[in-house]
Amino acid sequence: MRIRQQISRHLIGLLLLALFLAHAGHWLRIDLISRLDAIIYDVRLRLTAPGGVDERIVIIDIDEKSLAEEGRWPWSRDRLAQLVEQVFSQHHARLLAFDVVFAEADRSSGIDTLENLAQNNLRDIPRFQDEMARLRPTLDYDARFAQAIAKRPVVLGYYLGHAEFSSGALPEAVLPAGSLAGHPVAISQWRSYGGNLPQLQRVAHAAGYFNPLVDFDGIFRRVPLLAEYQGEYYESLALAVVRALLDFPPVFPGFTADSDAYAGMEWLDLPGEKITLRLPVDANVAALIPYRGPQGSFPYVSASDVLHGRLPKGALTDRIVLLGTSAPGLVDLRATPFGVTYPGVEAHANLIAGMLDQRLLHKPEYATGVDVLTLCLLGACMIILVPRLSAWRATLFTLTLLASLLGINLTFWLYGQLVMPIAGSMLFVLLLYIADMSWGYFFESHNKRQLTRLFGQYVPPELVEQMSQDPENYSMVGRKAELSVLFSDIRGFTAISETLPPEELTALMNFYLGAMTQVIASTRGTLDKYIGDAVMAFWGAPMADEMHAHHAVQAALNMQTRLDQLNRELQQRGWPALRIGIGINSGWMTVGDMGSPLRQSYTVMGDAVNLASRLEGVCKQYGVNIVLGEACCPLLKDAYLLREIDSVRVKGRQEALRIYEPIILSAEADDATRETLASWHRMLTLYRQQAWDAALVLLNSLEGRIPPGLAQIFSQRLHHYRDKPPAADWDGVSDLSEK
Repeated sequence: MRIRQQISRHLIGLLLLALFLAHAGHWLRIDLISRLDAIIYDVRLRLTAPGGVDERIVIIDIDEKSLAEEGRWPWSRDRLAQLVEQVFSQHHARLLAFDVVFAEADRSSGIDTLENLAQNNLRDIPRFQDEMARLRPTLDYDARFAQAIAKRPVVLGYYLGHAEFSSGALPEAVLPAGSLAGHPVAISQWRSYGGNLPQLQRVAHAAGYFNPLVDFDGIFRRVPLLAEYQGEYYESLALAVVRALLDFPPVFPGFTADSDAYAGMEWLDLPGEKITLRLPVDANVAALIPYRGPQGSFPYVSASDVLHGRLPKGALTDRIVLLGTSAPGLVDLRATPFGVTYPGVEAHANLIAGMLDQRLLHKPEYATGVDVLTLCLLGACMIILVPRLSAWRATLFTLTLLASLLGINLTFWLYGQLVMPIAGSMLFVLLLYIADMSWGYFFESHNKRQLTRLFGQYVPPELVEQMSQDPENYSMVGRKAELSVLFSDIRGFTAISETLPPEELTALMNFYLGAMTQVIASTRGTLDKYIGDAVMAFWGAPMADEMHAHHAVQAALNMQTRLDQLNRELQQRGWPALRIGIGINSGWMTVGDMGSPLRQSYTVMGDAVNLASRLEGVCKQYGVNIVLGEACCPLLKDAYLLREIDSVRVKGRQEALRIYEPIILSAEADDATRETLASWHRMLTLYRQQAWDAALVLLNSLEGRIPPGLAQIFSQRLHHYRDKPPAADWDGVSDLSEK
């Protein structure tokens, strides 16, 4: 028997190992592991980010201030030409890159209208033609912008897409078609582009696309350094900036083998005179962005300050300048490991700085093999050793394994800039540990569960079930818990009992109590006791139930519905129809096994229980079927439409409380019900504001739509207070003398 148990235990471990190996080898994708790896990556990135501000790269920000001063984007090209002049002529920047695209011609100067006049209505007026010839160069804003960026280190941005048509002009490809032939690289491929105006592209120093590579969870962690369009390969904006700074070295793809056989791309080389810049890439030819920290890791200057010459001298001198936006309305905010509204232009700045500093993180091709090998070693250790250890030794061994995994992984990260998967290995160790501990617990506690079942002769079945699942930790000793308790009582039961013979009364009560008990059990309630014709039940113990208030209210509504069905059957039998009142309250109370050696009962007691009993009695006074204590309302979380009945002070309590009547599930309420409820609450507000006449008018309009008894009691109050206003310190609270 024990050998079979051990074999079964090892089989569970082997099945888990096979599942995790399938994920590590990319034969099966387990979303949980992928998400955990992404979360762990983000945490490591945040913990090890260098922080501080990198002064080498400055961001000219089209921010809210700039939009307020200069107007909505896009601005006219003559102003952008002015900005370029400021950046280079006044501040002597090293390079300027645009994280925007100039895809459409700028006609904001009115040149089209003037040209039309010159060719039609005013073509015979020499003076106009002369003036037009003189103004034409100054009104062609695109030409002015092109002139400003010509012969200057300016890098333009553009985008790639999957539309049917392209626009603008593309820069030259950095790699010709066929450069990656024989290497099945999973490079991103595009069918269209949105480029800059040809006259701008021709004079620009370089251009790069600014498309991000968003991961499966919506986080911007990577940028594809190369992308394919019609067989040729184009560079990203960050790569174009770096190449421009290095005087445009050629791009050489690096593979893990020199033969023509399959080899995955691992890096891009940019050879220089003194050193070759090596940029590690992943299977998508994408680079991981080495974020320095949260937004603000690079200096920001407002674009309007640049335009109007308000920058201090030297603010941009010999700096790499990126122009982009942080304004929410311009839709360039990204979800990153450092926040969900991170400007895209700063992400490019992080990548540029990382490439220049040679501190790009890298997930190597062999990471998959390392992950598979690690899982095999861990599987051997956990499957063979852990079942042989005691519980505390197995726990210590598992914690040591987890700590070792974390330490080795961080070592790769910190000293090798290598991103190695870890979530699968850690989750495998934890799950196998839990499985082993659960397996041992199952067999070791078998006898305890048998003993527990013996107690079922005097405790509720729900309690027996809970004890059988957790016999060691469960105790019937009284404890404090937040629960919901219900009391119900038959109206006029004394008169009914006097009209029926004992045997018929017994049959009636069994019929009624059996139906009500079924309703309570169907909503996970625990039947506490029958007190004559009354029923007491509670929710939230012994089985924990976060929705105990919801289930208690649902039980009350269901009891009223079931009672309507019962009454039809009672009439067929010649028995009187029944009406019940129900009181419900939530709060902290004592729950546990109470009684004497001769009889035990799993029950609740406390002030919250007593109040529920009082609320059941309040039903009769207000002519409603269910009364709910105000402590229940926050726990219901708007699941039900509630009618506030009154603010009362019940007998035996000094503080006032508001009482409510549950009407219907919110999701099932129609507009008429909601309007009636809103009108009632407006009436109640007017009542508390002592606007007696207005409250009476509103109350009368609700005739037939609210319980008659409730309407009658407030009608009497309103007429009374209108004739005899209450004292100045009246607080709207009604004192209830009856229990």
